[in-house]
Amino acid sequence: MPAARESLLDAAYTALMNRPWPAVRMVDVAAAAGVSRQTLYNEFGSKEGLARALVRRETESYLAGVARALSRGASAAGTRGDAAGRVVAAAAWTLRTARANPLVRAALTGCWGDRLPTPAPAPADAVQLPAARPGVPAHRAPAPVEGPLPGPAELVGRFCDQAVAALEPDWPAEELPAWAPPARPRRG
Repeated sequence: MPAARESLLDAAYTALMNRPWPAVRMVDVAAAAGVSRQTLYNEFGSKEGLARALVRRETESYLAGVARALSRGASAAGTRGDAAGRVVAAAAWTLRTARANPLVRAALTGCWGDRLPTPAPAPADAVQLPAARPGVPAHRAPAPVEGPLPGPAELVGRFCDQAVAALEPDWPAEELPAWAPPARPRRG
């Protein structure tokens, strides 16, 4: 249900912009998205699962914007080979996005306030509870997640990786930094 998932995430984000995360109710998010509360729980498993998916979506959207800024920043700054202009465009995107989006700001800084969902680590093993009635689960396990949510160091690292990938074709080979650690001498 990709459309329902995006509608639910949009509704959760809107709710978060209007009130603190602890006051966001799952029933209200489901109603705003035009789906049943059961659909919401089927998709995310819990309010924590919804929060994780929301943070992941917002940080991935931020990183997609970084990539766009790095690729388009050159035309705004001048020539395609203007590495500084491209990085400035990506930095400006970062500042605008962090100013406007509290989830991205918190992910970039690590400062999660009491109005925001606190990013909990990914569950090691989601456990399915026994059915309340045959064929109807009491609670569903959260949807599988792709590892832990990115923290500030990972987001900055991914920004740098994207910048290097975008700028590398324009750099003279002799100016490229050596990214691999030096080889260790063999013993023996």
